[in-house]
Amino acid sequence: MRAEADRIRLDKWLWAARFFKTRSLASQAIDLGRVRIDGERIKPAREARVGELIDLQVGDHRLQVVIQALSTQRGPASVARELYLETADSIERRKRHEEQRAAEPAHSTRGRPTKRDRRALGKILRD
Repeated sequence: MRAEADRIRLDKWLWAARFFKTRSLASQAIDLGRVRIDGERIKPAREARVGELIDLQVGDHRLQVVIQALSTQRGPASVARELYLETADSIERRKRHEEQRAAEPAHSTRGRPTKRDRRALGKILRD
């Protein structure tokens, strides 16, 4: 399932490592400057090299990963995790961000009440 390659486009590697659902989304993120190598903007066709440090922003998450292996095929998530190693600083930052999001009450709301919720509320108000 995993194909080793010595030359692969960075947008294709990001897709194979499951950071983006499609190659076009990976390419678009690179064009927008959300993917950087050594703090510099790059082009989607740039070659990915083992050992490079990549800073990327996916949604509201900022990650820092080191390329461990190259692959031209998109496989299961367990295989994709072997393609990179997230830095300790990035892991700590991501955990702090998740703790902050969990503390915000707005993220625990579910939206509109269901019919069942409305009936339960009506029963409480009648009693």
